[in-house]
Amino acid sequence: MDEDERPIWAGRDEDDEAPRRALPAKRRRRRWVAPLVVLLALAVVAAGGLFVYASSLQQRISENLDRTAELPDESLRPSAAPEAPGGDGAQPVNVVLMGSDSRGEGDAGRSDTLMVAHLSGDRQTAYLISFPRDMWVEIPGRGMDKINAAYAYGGTALTVATIEGLLDARMDHLAVVDFTGFIELTDAVGGVTVDNEHAFSSHGHDYPVGEVELSGEKALWFVRERKSLPEGDLDRAENQRKVVQAIVAKGISPQVLADPGRFTAFVGGIAAHTQVSSGLTDQVIRETALSLRLDGRDDIVSLQAPISGFGTSPGGASIDVVDEAQLAEMAEALQQDTMDEYVSTYPPE
Repeated sequence: MDEDERPIWAGRDEDDEAPRRALPAKRRRRRWVAPLVVLLALAVVAAGGLFVYASSLQQRISENLDRTAELPDESLRPSAAPEAPGGDGAQPVNVVLMGSDSRGEGDAGRSDTLMVAHLSGDRQTAYLISFPRDMWVEIPGRGMDKINAAYAYGGTALTVATIEGLLDARMDHLAVVDFTGFIELTDAVGGVTVDNEHAFSSHGHDYPVGEVELSGEKALWFVRERKSLPEGDLDRAENQRKVVQAIVAKGISPQVLADPGRFTAFVGGIAAHTQVSSGLTDQVIRETALSLRLDGRDDIVSLQAPISGFGTSPGGASIDVVDEAQLAEMAEALQQDTMDEYVSTYPPE
């Protein structure tokens, strides 16, 4: 398929050929991102369901959570990791997290958010690894292309196969979040407040610097806008993380928790906008929640899959060049459950 014939969600954007800025010496520390927050929120409410609103919460999750996200054919996948030596034998867990953005009937959606959440075997740390959409990688059966072209070529199954091939590590589960639907939860929680770093306007809405109240359409365009922001997609991703974090924080706030009907509706809304692979059952979510030993935000380490700079594809598109040596170290750390050592060597900026 020629570059100009590919759907927009295959990794091209209307200004793909614009000059790319130089690779920054330091990257801002990436904080909580949509799919990870959703997954953890599901785990928290599933565990919380043992104590608060038990039957209604469990029912909402069971009724609304779509378990049709496809993983690759088993014959094409890496073997499960052997039991880690020492400790209690608990296995690390790898979850592919994708953020889709369907904008209407007939729109297959875009997969601009792609990451892997690695829960350490001792469950004391979660590592969130984001993969820039323009990373130039090997896509099974398709050759070299931007990483999010995998979704256009073969949906979630090929996306997971691409990640597993890149890291030579098995992904245990998959979660796909309908980002547009999730943002609509701003109305369900009565709006959210975020700290806006860059003043801009979009689709009739103004966003001054400082605290901004968001809900509905105003929230949606806050997380979609990129052209008016100094760092484009990086700033847009930052805004997305802020809004999602604010939604979850408001959803589990005392005022919402104190209202059983409102909180149950919020939990159902999260589940309704999340599609997972069949293996992520209610029991698995509940057991994962109960096994977590995370004390706070410092136990969630955010980092990016390593790139060495920017380049141009044979077809003339802008791409992110993979740092092969560092990626090999990251892959080994995932396989051996030694991400703490990797982060010590390559601390997030």
